[in-house]
Amino acid sequence: MGKILKKTFIILISFFLMHQISIIIDGLHDDSNPSATVAIVLGSKVNTDGTLSKRLKARCDRGLKLYTDSLVKEIYVSGGLGKEGYYEGTVMATYLISQGIPEKYIKIDNQGVNTRASALNFRTDYPNESSVIVVSQFFHISRCKLAFKQVGIGNVFGVSCDHFTIRDPYSLLREFFGYYKYLLFYEFDSW
Repeated sequence: MGKILKKTFIILISFFLMHQISIIIDGLHDDSNPSATVAIVLGSKVNTDGTLSKRLKARCDRGLKLYTDSLVKEIYVSGGLGKEGYYEGTVMATYLISQGIPEKYIKIDNQGVNTRASALNFRTDYPNESSVIVVSQFFHISRCKLAFKQVGIGNVFGVSCDHFTIRDPYSLLREFFGYYKYLLFYEFDSW
């Protein structure tokens, strides 16, 4: 019995480690030559004074670069109402407008309280869009791609921002469980 438990443990740990390596590689390797009309910048914490946190600013700056490099024509900012009292989507849009993106090329989703909600809201707002670029932290890209494919987006490209913190290993651990939650509990929709 002990050998079976040991082998099972080794298999589970190996699977976990392989998946973590896959998440890291997927997140740190931006898809080359992505072709999409819209970049989706996913929300994160807004500071108590209403300014972007470093993480959120890094995401917005990456979306801004996609726009200024003419890789996308529009930016979809998606987030919820944070405990700080600010709607992430509105704060992100305000920042992007201050950086020169015309307001008409920014769509705000303030009901994107999690990745699944952002994907569903995007699908409602852009029912005919078949290709997107998601912008988030490296550890979040794989689950983002899965969530948007589950709502019927055929081509989902991922781009991570250049912001790393000491909390990233914890976030990476959470993504393992988050990914399989999405995989097991949410169906793929055929819009």
